[in-house]
Amino acid sequence: MMTKKKVFVDTSLCTGCKACSVACKAWNDLEAEKTQLITSYQSQASTTYNTWTYISMHEKYENGKMEWLMFKHQCYHCAEPSCLKACPVQAIYKTESGYTLIDHEKCIGCGYCVANCPWSVPKTNPELKKTFKCTGCIDRVENGIKPACVYTCQPGALHFGEPAEIEALAQTRLAEVKKDHPKAQLYGDNAMGGTTYLYLLLEDPEFYGLPVNPTVSSSLVVWKDWVQPYGIWLIPLAAAAAVGSFFTTRIINNANKSKGGDLHA
Repeated sequence: MMTKKKVFVDTSLCTGCKACSVACKAWNDLEAEKTQLITSYQSQASTTYNTWTYISMHEKYENGKMEWLMFKHQCYHCAEPSCLKACPVQAIYKTESGYTLIDHEKCIGCGYCVANCPWSVPKTNPELKKTFKCTGCIDRVENGIKPACVYTCQPGALHFGEPAEIEALAQTRLAEVKKDHPKAQLYGDNAMGGTTYLYLLLEDPEFYGLPVNPTVSSSLVVWKDWVQPYGIWLIPLAAAAAVGSFFTTRIINNANKSKGGDLHA
């Protein structure tokens, strides 16, 4: 039985070299894409169906000094993924190792997972009508090999291992980094039931353009947990309400007519 794994992303050590993105494309045979300058040296604005991980660069000016803070984007592989909950054809599933995957034999490219991901990670290929995202290199992980991005990270910003080991490392690094960065915090440990990718941030999540408290949308909860399961009972109830409304309206109208007749008399 495969045990759960975890990845620690230490943004304090990331240099923005983009080797993780290159390794991801190479391992997964993803096509190159034409990009353009977004800001600083950032050339990717979001994930795409051919780019599953990228680095965003964020400039910080403080005390007359400019600093670049990097952030690695990819699927977070949540314990309670909203993409899985939103999928109408059960194409999204969880593995024993904690990863969230898409079965492309079932996927119809409807985009519900795209619309309901708090981080807008999955992207749909309009030609294939299939949705794609980071797989966590599940083929490597289940064969005892580190994910491609982790394996290639030269600055040591990415770590892979057992949850307890990774969480202990994250806490140790947090204590060290807080000495110089008071706002430093861990991100992902309490989001969506806990994420497979745990981050050490130097600033608040908003600084990186991240949701502070990513959750499943209330509309999705209502639809999946209430409307769909109990929809068969809502139809007769709605019909009964309509019939009741019809007769109530008739009674009121007849009563009003009778009163009107009495007045004329």
